[in-house]
Amino acid sequence: MPPLMTTSRFTGVRGCVSDIATLALRVPLFPVDRVMQLAPLAEARAACPVRIGWAAIFLKAYALVAREMPVLRTWFSGGLFPKLVTVPHSVATLAVNRTDSTGDRLLFARLRKPEAESLPTIQRFIHDCTAEPLERMFKRQLQLEMVPGRLRRTILRWNMNSRSAKRASRIGTFSLSTLAGLGATNRFHPTLCTTSLSYAPLESDGRCMVTIIADHRVLDGAAVARALQWLDQALQTDLVDELTALRAAPPVLVAPPRAAA
Repeated sequence: MPPLMTTSRFTGVRGCVSDIATLALRVPLFPVDRVMQLAPLAEARAACPVRIGWAAIFLKAYALVAREMPVLRTWFSGGLFPKLVTVPHSVATLAVNRTDSTGDRLLFARLRKPEAESLPTIQRFIHDCTAEPLERMFKRQLQLEMVPGRLRRTILRWNMNSRSAKRASRIGTFSLSTLAGLGATNRFHPTLCTTSLSYAPLESDGRCMVTIIADHRVLDGAAVARALQWLDQALQTDLVDELTALRAAPPVLVAPPRAAA
């Protein structure tokens, strides 16, 4: 006898992710890839006495690029008179998978000015996002999940098109999402940010495919290709240098950075 079909309630947990994915369909996103040779970076990471994950490395490197490329800190604000809005500092949105009583759930953590933080501090923040109580790290998202669907979508649309600096702290200026730790890649995922970074698992020879997904209303393929080129350079220089410096310095306890409000 075949198993009986079952149904379950579509809760705000899935509804929030569904709303973000649906709104992202309105954004003309396109991906640009670059294969990078990261063997020297991998060696510097392996030799570092402080455990630094790849997500922390890519997050800081991309923030360094965005510091030099204002277009990566810019978003499209629609309406009767569309505008491009640029803020002075990046706010990174990190996609985090957590498991609780409802099963797997996708959460979004935000970090202000990652370019100004050390790698151990960023790593501590990422660790807290995966280990600390959801109520402490994802308070705003948990509140949003409790809002009725129609009102939640209105809030998200308002934040997307806002010209206030608060838009950066509520949506982010760029996002990072990867499945490399699970041996997979999600090179074209939905995002509400102007750009989103993803990277594939590192190959045995040190090669890594890195992808930037971009909003075509704000920037074109040539700018994204330059961003990938500068990201490659930042990974090979600034990040290798910082990891090497950590080998010479004694490990110290670092306070976690304050998440974007």
